[in-house]
Amino acid sequence: MKKYLFSLAAVLMLLPMLSMAQNTKNQYSVYGVAFYNLENLFDTIPNNPLGRDAEYTPAGQNAWGSRKYWAKIHNLAYAISQMTTQTTPGGPAIIGVSEIENRSVLDDLVKDPAIKSWMLQVVHHESPDRRGVDVGLLYNPRQFKVLDVTNHTLSIPSNPTFRTRDQMCVTGVLSGGDTLSVIVNHWPSRLGGQEQSSYLREAAADLSKQIADSLWAIRPNQGVIIMGDLNDDPQDRSCAKVLGAKRDEKKVEAHGFYNPWWKMLDNGIGTLAYKGSWNLFDQIIVSGTLLKSHADPGDAYYWKCQVNNFDFLIDTDGSRQGYPKRTHAGGVWLNGYSDHFPTEIFLIKKR
Repeated sequence: MKKYLFSLAAVLMLLPMLSMAQNTKNQYSVYGVAFYNLENLFDTIPNNPLGRDAEYTPAGQNAWGSRKYWAKIHNLAYAISQMTTQTTPGGPAIIGVSEIENRSVLDDLVKDPAIKSWMLQVVHHESPDRRGVDVGLLYNPRQFKVLDVTNHTLSIPSNPTFRTRDQMCVTGVLSGGDTLSVIVNHWPSRLGGQEQSSYLREAAADLSKQIADSLWAIRPNQGVIIMGDLNDDPQDRSCAKVLGAKRDEKKVEAHGFYNPWWKMLDNGIGTLAYKGSWNLFDQIIVSGTLLKSHADPGDAYYWKCQVNNFDFLIDTDGSRQGYPKRTHAGGVWLNGYSDHFPTEIFLIKKR
């Protein structure tokens, strides 16, 4: 009898949550917008003229052959396949990605059996990055239709030989009719020190802001999302000062930015770890035009965010315990996923 009463109580506690999810599903359209750093997704072919992909070839340091390559493709596809919720059973509408060598690796990824039925489409552009890695975007054509793609090169006047990933701006229409632009980034690394290299990420933040302003000059009310591996945390100067992404939603103007990840990092949740400390570099920052307070009636607006730190993505070994399970560590192939957790936000629109 006690066991029965306990079970009944548990069911009664779950009912309001299930009802809420069901009501949201019935009354609203929900769109997942995700970002995932795929951690050195290189093919096995030595096709970089400067040898920048040498370590990811069969004869290279990582002995990167077909078995390892296809294992990584499947692992990443499986991770993406788990990005479903009660309100987004078909997965995210949009997935920005970084650290990819070329378009062919994304073509292989979307054809993997784990996500093939989603029929994800690929947007890619070859960047001038010295490491030979690019950003890209995957999208579900049933939820998002691409209208325009522009690519923007980061130039540093004080460092004219500097080369990094271009910023990809993809403008399209959600299935509910809302125009949305997504700027996919992989800002310059902290190589040489966080403070010493900060000016590079500040310049990248300024470029993202300029792109957003140019979009609003044409469509003042449209939503803009800035996403990517920013190599900075929400409170760092590039995000908080240059981009002006605020932690308090109420203080964000229509053509400003809200950064929901600031509070999450304050609560000890990150997307990558270094020497025992968590960072949250993988951010999806939303414009004020995507906040309910500024959105036009009937438009899609920001609902919530989450770090998709699924249990299977977490390493359980030794000093890496609790960290993202990466592909290699200490020269050893771990058959993992990435050294970053994916992130996701949800836009919601009343039907």
